[in-house]
Amino acid sequence: MLGYDADLGPIGMRGLLCAALLKRPDPNNWSPGNVEHEVSGLIDAAPWYKVYDFAERLYQSIGEPDQDGDKRQRFQEQLNQLFREQGVGWEMKEGILIARGSKAFAMATDHATEVMARSGAPTAANEIHEALRDISRRPKADITGAVQHAMAALECVAREVDGSNDTLGQIIKRLELPAPMDGALHKLWGFASEQGRHIQEGRDPAFEEAELVVTVASAVSVDLLRRRDDTAI
Repeated sequence: MLGYDADLGPIGMRGLLCAALLKRPDPNNWSPGNVEHEVSGLIDAAPWYKVYDFAERLYQSIGEPDQDGDKRQRFQEQLNQLFREQGVGWEMKEGILIARGSKAFAMATDHATEVMARSGAPTAANEIHEALRDISRRPKADITGAVQHAMAALECVAREVDGSNDTLGQIIKRLELPAPMDGALHKLWGFASEQGRHIQEGRDPAFEEAELVVTVASAVSVDLLRRRDDTAI
């Protein structure tokens, strides 16, 4: 187990696991072998999202005596390698487990937050972070929140570029985007608005739809900021 490889003993592992599960450690188990057996049994019986909570607690605990962060980094790399090998659609970033999504999703969101922060759009960057947090909620993703935050990020960027406080729907036609990007952005806005109506009627969007919205909103935001910066030169 990765926790043991990081020099956490059975008693330390049990403490973290019981905290994640809100369970009391078995007072009858005190020898290392028995405690290790207890840990294995608790993990086997725990729901998957509680095991993920445990993994995040492990990351934090590993780093406490690790001044240079090597053990934390190794734990995270090994866990992510395990997820990839087993086809698990999650990954750990800086100790937090998030939905990995498609390669395009990962690249677009990572790049977008960097560009937004660098280009003076921290509010938009925070909205993308919130979208990622919502789509990664456990045990059930907050699909609605992910769509709303992604579109809020795009609207923040559009306002920054347009220099107005209008809604995204009003700003789109003034952005002078080339075809077919202008049409695609109109459709994205329409899709998000349509999903808002569906949510009120009790029909949630699918995970894949939310992933697409977050990906496209991130990519378009980056393009808008680059166009603004190129024009300013």
